[in-house]
Amino acid sequence: MSKPFEGIKVLDLTHVLAGPFCAWQFALLGADVIKIEQVGAPDCARGRGPDPVQNAALRGLNYQVQGSNKRAIALDLGTAPGRAILETLITSADVLIENYRTGALEALGFGYAAVARLNPAIVYCSITGFGGEGPRATERAYDNVIQAASGVITQSGGAKPGVSFVDYTSGYNAAFAISAALFRRQREGRGSHITCSMYETALLTMAPELAAALSPVQTKRDKEAGIASYETADGTLMLGAFTPKQNARLWAALREAGFDSQDFEETPDWEALWAKSAAMRAALATIFKTKDARTWTQWLHGVGLPGAPVTTLAEAARDPQLAARGFLQQVDAGTGDTHASVVPVAAYRFAEDGATIERSAPGFGEHTNEVLAELGFSTEEIAGLRVQGVVA
Repeated sequence: MSKPFEGIKVLDLTHVLAGPFCAWQFALLGADVIKIEQVGAPDCARGRGPDPVQNAALRGLNYQVQGSNKRAIALDLGTAPGRAILETLITSADVLIENYRTGALEALGFGYAAVARLNPAIVYCSITGFGGEGPRATERAYDNVIQAASGVITQSGGAKPGVSFVDYTSGYNAAFAISAALFRRQREGRGSHITCSMYETALLTMAPELAAALSPVQTKRDKEAGIASYETADGTLMLGAFTPKQNARLWAALREAGFDSQDFEETPDWEALWAKSAAMRAALATIFKTKDARTWTQWLHGVGLPGAPVTTLAEAARDPQLAARGFLQQVDAGTGDTHASVVPVAAYRFAEDGATIERSAPGFGEHTNEVLAELGFSTEEIAGLRVQGVVA
């Protein structure tokens, strides 16, 4: 069985996290993804990671986690020959993904209109901080800036979450839109221009809260006590008794276990649940301190309710559940790597031939010769381009 995107060629003109992660989704599923970097200016993620030796070799772990299965070339788009090579690549490509600042690629002659003239069937996706239109379209942004601008940090109690989730959700968002555009192209034969906004993606992850902020009805109420964290005898427990029915089940089970359930089982609807949440929270805080977190977790699962100890990322990474799903994969060490890295693959599984890592992330310009040869350049011509600094 072939992989879903076999036969699809993707030009990856992206850097940092969101764009490379988007392009990686296609590489995992069989597409020929060609990462195009500027001569003398490699993707900055290549220099970031825990291993300084790998960083110096431009193989930092921040780059590797979304770089496998791709091919890499380096072009100087400031030169006419460099631009000509990109134009040739565009004529045979199915997808172009870029996350330059709004208007930057257009200034080089590779905005959507120019690219569509070369290849009307291409799917062209621009990932930017605020999208291609509007008063903030040209603002520069990173994940942390978008978290601040979108209200994520305020919603998180004033502290920035310690993960780049806006980058990664934006990458998934863009990959879904590209997949939809390719599906439509298969039916209608025409390409598309997609603009993906990190700002809008961040807001979309808070859709209920966003809609509530816009509602003419503003109500302040306590959060459900059943979806909060509680200190136990040895650590923190996250409880997941969310709905009125689950709340009733929780308190019935606690009563059977010998704890005072008061009238907390009587929550026929959300309003009743919210009205009792503060009192429930105080009672649960006392109850959960009587046992350790793992004992409580096993008890919760036994009565059919979600819950888990609050663990570290390092502990989660070693959970046998991940091995059972094949979520983590060790990749071959590349030139400059001090070891073979272990990286996540995909948070889904196909019954057959799904997302897999076939080769490690490429070095800077590792496939320049190979790709140029496919375009018809001779060995001598490629050597000449290198001497001129057009390619690396």
